[in-house]
Amino acid sequence: MLSLGMQNLLSPMVLFFVLGLLAVWARSDLSIPEAVAKFLALYLLLSIGFRGGAEVGHHGLTAPLLLAIAAGVALSFAMPFIAYALLRATTGLSAIDAAAIAGHYGSISAVTFAAVTGMLNQLAVPYDGYLVAVAAAMETPAIFAALLIANRERKSEHGSGAFFREVAFNGSIFILLGSFAIGAITGERGVTMLKPFILDPFAGVLCLFLLDMGLVAGRGLRQGWRYLSLAVTSFAVVMPLIGAAIAAAMASLLGLSAGSAAVLITLAASASYIAAPAAMRLALPAANPALALTLSLGVTFPFNLLVGIPLYIAMARQIAH
Repeated sequence: MLSLGMQNLLSPMVLFFVLGLLAVWARSDLSIPEAVAKFLALYLLLSIGFRGGAEVGHHGLTAPLLLAIAAGVALSFAMPFIAYALLRATTGLSAIDAAAIAGHYGSISAVTFAAVTGMLNQLAVPYDGYLVAVAAAMETPAIFAALLIANRERKSEHGSGAFFREVAFNGSIFILLGSFAIGAITGERGVTMLKPFILDPFAGVLCLFLLDMGLVAGRGLRQGWRYLSLAVTSFAVVMPLIGAAIAAAMASLLGLSAGSAAVLITLAASASYIAAPAAMRLALPAANPALALTLSLGVTFPFNLLVGIPLYIAMARQIAH
């Protein structure tokens, strides 16, 4: 695990993230235009989805794929209930804030998914491409679970139908599933055609995106530090470990390989800061958005990037069949 941790810490992706943090702390004027950052995110989701779909197209719709998706959905739906109970027991947060935060910790981070797959590629550890479908399936169940916890019914002009449509057709989910479908349809022929665009630039684009994430996380920490009591900050570190432990047990039951188990564990340990914040703003307007975003992006994401991913890969190697 120490060796994996050093490799991860010294990887270009992580170092660019740290560079972004340092730029904020040094009060540098370094910035990445919002349009460029959106393009980088779009590219990463498209590349991940397409490659995963091509992998499924190559191997076909199998029982392991369906079982893995079912496990992912169950994890995503169950995690907010655990997170909510932990927050209410250990912090003084209101029920509505705790429910909103819990939704973030059941949904997943596509960038953390990209980071773990990048690390596995760097270590030459294979993983099943169909896990991109699992990642996409894990985006929304947690959001619905958070709404059940909050026990709120939308009565305004933006009714429940509008909310469910907003979640189901969220841009990150739509491009991930859409590119997955295109990859599955075109298969190896599509991979060959798009290799110079889909595969070759991936690591470099990920570095640029993580530089921007470092800038965003640094600003979030600088502006949201006042929300970070010891109990709340501890939750943002402990909750990923709880999710990782539950996912590790599921991965063992499913008989996943080391690489695939590492991806599932990392997904369960991640926290959303794209899909969930947008959905919670619409569904739970009374919740404090700065609190959930500071925890997920300012604490949990750096923890996973610097410490968590090497730990999850080490766990996966121990349980792999």
